[in-house]
Amino acid sequence: MRRPLARPALTALAGLFAVILWVWSAGPGGVELAVVPVRGGPPLWVGLLDPGERFTLHYVHSVDREPIWEVHSVDAAGRIYVEDERFVMVGAGMGDLPGRGRWTGSGGLQAIEGMHYPVGEFVLRVGSPGVDHTIEWRGTAVNLSERVPGQPVRFTTRPVPRLTRWVRTLLRPAADPLVANPATR
Repeated sequence: MRRPLARPALTALAGLFAVILWVWSAGPGGVELAVVPVRGGPPLWVGLLDPGERFTLHYVHSVDREPIWEVHSVDAAGRIYVEDERFVMVGAGMGDLPGRGRWTGSGGLQAIEGMHYPVGEFVLRVGSPGVDHTIEWRGTAVNLSERVPGQPVRFTTRPVPRLTRWVRTLLRPAADPLVANPATR
């Protein structure tokens, strides 16, 4: 007699598990940051970032030939912020944003820290080799100047669900820098 009751109970339990799994998989899974050519083509760089996670855009200033590091972050909604800037000297086209961050310096570098200045999605004209616009993230470095010198690229974001993040850990796109550098996974 107990067998007929076991089947509906197992079906209900399986249904409950499926609903819980579906709700979990639809929850927030981070933010996809992609760098895509403005004129079309496949993404040059795609990474899944956790909210608040940082990435760095490193390059050599085209006028004074000194290195610059711009540290950015993304929030859960996919908004991009400039957090810190590090440089040897303030070059042409640079300067501080009054009321944003604090100036510090050590070891020959100047820095503006704690800026948290919203920039949102943005377009960057990639410099030629020597300018070396490079994205640094999780121990990887991708030099955009070697791939698309002189071309405009868009830094774009979108929040992704957990299921997308889970699938992407199994099947990474070719533009994911962790594909080329699996030691950083």
